[in-house]
Amino acid sequence: MKKRVIGHRRPRDLGEFGPPNDQEQAWLSSFADRRTRVPKGVFRYRTHEEANADWDRWNAEGVAETVAGKSRGDTSTVNA
Repeated sequence: MKKRVIGHRRPRDLGEFGPPNDQEQAWLSSFADRRTRVPKGVFRYRTHEEANADWDRWNAEGVAETVAGKSRGDTSTVNA
């Protein structure tokens, strides 16, 4: 049985950008080492205020951890 080809899909033109070079790839890979400030999981809240309180707490903890890392000279938490 012969296959029928309908249409001729062409790859999207990347224009002047093209695929990432080695420096850009290293920069993208550096994001994999960063820790998120929000713990993984599903959170259910009764009110928006409860959700906002947790969000604020997580952000404050992340900022405090970053500042503590900078004062120790630890660069692993600087980009967290």
